[in-house]
Amino acid sequence: MDITATPQRWSHGYAFFLAATASAVGLGNVWKFPYILGQNGGGAFLLIYVGCIVLIGIPIMMAEVMIGRRGRRSPGYAARAVARESGAHDLWQLVGWLGLFAAFLIMSFYVVITGWAFSYVHKAATGAFVGADGEQVARLFAALTASPVEMLAWSTLAVTLAFAIVAMGLRQGLERWLHVLMPVLLVLLLTAVASAWWIGAPRQALEFLLHPDFSALSPHGVLVAVGHAFFTMTLAAGVLMMFGAYLPQETSIARTAIGVALADTAVALIAGLAIFPVVFGFGLDPAEGPGLMFQTVPLALAAIPAGVVLTTLFFATLSLAAFSTMITNVRAFVHLFHERLHASRVLAALMCGGAVWVLSLASVFSFSGADWTRLDITLLGRDVPTLYHAIEHIAINLLLPVGGLLIAVFAGWVMKDPMTREELALTPAAFMLWRFLVRYVAPIALGALLLNLAGVI
Repeated sequence: MDITATPQRWSHGYAFFLAATASAVGLGNVWKFPYILGQNGGGAFLLIYVGCIVLIGIPIMMAEVMIGRRGRRSPGYAARAVARESGAHDLWQLVGWLGLFAAFLIMSFYVVITGWAFSYVHKAATGAFVGADGEQVARLFAALTASPVEMLAWSTLAVTLAFAIVAMGLRQGLERWLHVLMPVLLVLLLTAVASAWWIGAPRQALEFLLHPDFSALSPHGVLVAVGHAFFTMTLAAGVLMMFGAYLPQETSIARTAIGVALADTAVALIAGLAIFPVVFGFGLDPAEGPGLMFQTVPLALAAIPAGVVLTTLFFATLSLAAFSTMITNVRAFVHLFHERLHASRVLAALMCGGAVWVLSLASVFSFSGADWTRLDITLLGRDVPTLYHAIEHIAINLLLPVGGLLIAVFAGWVMKDPMTREELALTPAAFMLWRFLVRYVAPIALGALLLNLAGVI
């Protein structure tokens, strides 16, 4: 049975902008971006990352939204409808299905890390970090990740809240909540910046961000920038294609994509301005890695008189950023179940939420060291010790680049020119630039990323 075009629409273009921005602004900006920036030369990595956003991220985002709006269906069916309109094979529907599968895998561990952030709000507010030294803070984090019961409790809360909001529908649930969550997130981020500049070393932070050290940036670091652009902008994960299906015809895809990219990059920079003054002010290592967020930053903030307030504020910001991404990403799954199986929104949310929760057990028990999650294998050029690492590696480092490559080829070479011109409504010069980037620049960059993954380069 075919799927009829979805009758749902965003109430206005700004609602789509909020949703796409919320999907992009999450742990990738506030948790991951600062430490990979620290590991790859600071300002040098920032320049390459911005270049990836402009030359690859925006063109791919435009292509993905365009496919969704043209097809007006769930991602797989939208791609199939556009392929048929272009006279192409139905197998091109993989452009949509691959993205949804990647998003499902990502959400399975994303909810666990969101649960960590929720847990740290509680720990900070109750004074768990007051007077703690480095060893005690490390033990708190180790105790959290060693306890499947605690992780399950917090990740279950995250899943329940996210799917409950999505079950309310597009406008009454997702759109209404985003109008509240996104402004609050911006206020919290700016407050965190002000606090960090008050207690930290803003001059050193600015120098780190604005004076690039290209000697610390390797070719691998350039590919990390490409991959992170995909992860943080939620490209090739089916979400933007789904949101495009709701987009009013009169809304400019190009202006919206550029706005989302600017907002996403701005939030990443604001996160850096909130974290690096603390890092340098307290003599921490900017290349600490994932532990920078959950171990070193709490240690620094807890050392000052207003530590309880500032640490709570910091993790509330992290939680809200992660949660905003969750509620936008899970919308695509719920819509598919609701549309395809004719299930009510509540039942669709329960089924999808249950599926995400079940798969999240692999990550929960991987972090807690359960024997059944041990793999200790090499997969696609990377050591994979547990099921969590396998899921993360396959989803982010393989499926997203492959999906992006397929989107670029489909939009740039398979879709008929009149269709893309009609949907994008660009000037002739702008259209030629977009087509060049999506036909040549994006595929070459993504091909290099995949070849690097395979160990060829």
